[in-house]
Amino acid sequence: MPNSLKFALGALLACLLASCAEQPQLSKRASATSSNRIQKVRTTAYTHTEEGGRRNAIGTHLSGRRVMSAACDWSRYPLGTRFRVVGGTAEYIIDDYGTALVGTNTIDLYKPSRLEMRRWGVRHVDIDILEWGSRERSLEVLTPRKKHRLVRQMIAGLQKKNTGHSAPSAQAPARPSSLRTVD
Repeated sequence: MPNSLKFALGALLACLLASCAEQPQLSKRASATSSNRIQKVRTTAYTHTEEGGRRNAIGTHLSGRRVMSAACDWSRYPLGTRFRVVGGTAEYIIDDYGTALVGTNTIDLYKPSRLEMRRWGVRHVDIDILEWGSRERSLEVLTPRKKHRLVRQMIAGLQKKNTGHSAPSAQAPARPSSLRTVD
């Protein structure tokens, strides 16, 4: 058999095997499609040296490793929501909230140092939601803290959305997010 025919058959066999290879299965989390992309989200940054310290709202350490911590109004993005900034590689999880974030569409991204926090500044970015968090878990954490007006505001927003069972709204006016609270 001529070498060129052997080469052609080998290439054909390789293409056939490659097309039959098992495709990766999608996880239970949402794939990054336009339906779970939220555009022009205002983001700011915070670090553990600011008010609130090294712990998030659920009492664990702020994460600056594989999955980074993020804070926001939980009635917009419930506790446990996982997302990526479009064009970035870091994955974030909503595990904190801040009083200045309530009623806004701002997400505060945790940065491990003040320098990284300052470098981030304020950016309007698109985000891909990888997995929506739990409104029920958010209410579980917030209910014992309802003596605070802004916590009551988040609770009211979560309860309102629980009756509609729709995806969290991402539209709201932006406000500064310099303070956060773990109370």
